[in-house]
Amino acid sequence: MKKISTDKAPAAIGPYSQAILAGDFLYASGQIPINPETGNVEVEGITTQAEQSIKNVGEILKAAGTDYDHVVKTTCFLTDIADFAAFNEVYAKYFTQNPARSCVAVKDLPKNVLCEVEVIAYLGD
Repeated sequence: MKKISTDKAPAAIGPYSQAILAGDFLYASGQIPINPETGNVEVEGITTQAEQSIKNVGEILKAAGTDYDHVVKTTCFLTDIADFAAFNEVYAKYFTQNPARSCVAVKDLPKNVLCEVEVIAYLGD
């Protein structure tokens, strides 16, 4: 196993890694809409928070030598299921290969954000 990290995505704020490469699979921790340069949540609303969260995922994928097209599974967390349609519009711009997905509503997320996105990517042939 190999830890993957980049300063272009938010640093882990707890006892975990941004991602772990295990064999041909990358397991990325959930990303919330933190600006990696400041360490703060600087955007409001589901659309801009989804954009930042997914861009953070993209930077971790890039650090592992892959991209959105190699994501095989996503798990998405929303604090309000009423945001599902707006979240999907942003999500569809990045995950064009339509990976398997779970999307659930949760009571709260860290830093009171509206969404979190985690991925599993396949890096094999």
